[in-house]
Amino acid sequence: MRLEELNWMDVESYLAEEDRIILVLGATEQHGYLSLLTDVKIPQALADAASASTGVLIAPPLNFGVSPYFATYPGTISLRTSTFLAVVEDIVRSLYGVGFRRIFIMNGHGGNSGVRTRLTELANEMDGLKFIWYSWWESHSIEAVAMKHELKTAHANWMEAFPFTRVANLPADAKIPPKVIGVPNAEETRALYGDGMFGGAYLASGEIMDEVFAAALTDILEFIQF
Repeated sequence: MRLEELNWMDVESYLAEEDRIILVLGATEQHGYLSLLTDVKIPQALADAASASTGVLIAPPLNFGVSPYFATYPGTISLRTSTFLAVVEDIVRSLYGVGFRRIFIMNGHGGNSGVRTRLTELANEMDGLKFIWYSWWESHSIEAVAMKHELKTAHANWMEAFPFTRVANLPADAKIPPKVIGVPNAEETRALYGDGMFGGAYLASGEIMDEVFAAALTDILEFIQF
């Protein structure tokens, strides 16, 4: 159940019985041959599946994240870290102000992780406010699926190549990851990674991708009971 499907009176009725909401934090950035909104599409799909099972409301996703290292790839839209932190704080304060107290952060992008400290500060300041933070690709459950099939996880590789994130044909061969030293800037990042995929296989079978999605959803359905 998405906020866009309701009017304000519906939300008021929801809040009379429930104070949980799912907030998707994503990004618009290069993902090799995959959609520029991969980091929105995956957590949104997981949020929809979790909501269908639990009835927990989903807020509109934040489509922009912190991606300065991909600034030279056309299509990437990056927020400054300070801007991102301020936007997330304002969203949280708005939700809290009308009665939401438990916010499940469905994060889709590694560059967004810096906001976690600010969320802790907000939880300290605002009575009864609680967060769950879930970055699906960091889950031990996902790691177990990858190890089972002897696959390496990386940005824009097979792990993110769901049918709904693929917008082009994917190369058949695996890619050797480059050696990265230090903290490369955007130009150096593009020179290092070329097509934008970080290494490993570009594609896995539909059965493996179903396992990945199911593993993440199992995590979410457990954690959302906070």
